[in-house]
Amino acid sequence: MKAESNNASRQRTTETQQGFSLIEVIISMALLTIGLLSLLGIFGVAMAATQTSQENNTAKLLADEAMEGILTARETANISWAQINNTGSGGIFLPGFLPIDCAGVDGLIGTADDAACGPQILEQPGPSGVYVGTCPPDVCNNLTNFTRQILISPVIVGGGPPSPTLRQVTITIQYTLPQFNVPRQYVLNTYISPYR
Repeated sequence: MKAESNNASRQRTTETQQGFSLIEVIISMALLTIGLLSLLGIFGVAMAATQTSQENNTAKLLADEAMEGILTARETANISWAQINNTGSGGIFLPGFLPIDCAGVDGLIGTADDAACGPQILEQPGPSGVYVGTCPPDVCNNLTNFTRQILISPVIVGGGPPSPTLRQVTITIQYTLPQFNVPRQYVLNTYISPYR
């Protein structure tokens, strides 16, 4: 009787202890592969974002630099309100996309005397982390893949004539990413008035 009960319990145990079928293993491997490939895709996007962050930051700094120059010239009365305009509208700022040149004699970026100053160079600290002021040991990057446009337009309030005391300043930096050769833009919009 004992022998029969042992055989019966062994038979029940083997029935309940079945392993995974081949199809279940293949499906689980496919799901695991899809998950790992998705994770690798996320790493690729993160690496691309890291590689483009320097160019993005440089574009932002170039736009801020141009805007700060306009605001400083207005604050110090180095230029009149009428001069804060594009050349076609009686101002001193050149229209269109221009190479990134140093500020000329007038100290303003985007005016006619900038070309005489030559291309602007972005200088960063070298391997020591200390800014010396000369290349090398500092790292000097030319900005040939960047162009800048300063567009100053009148503001129309309420559908009437343009406001005599308010203008919109749009600074657009166009640049290409060396790794991908993809054109990008950074746009800075603000308003300016003659009041200091």
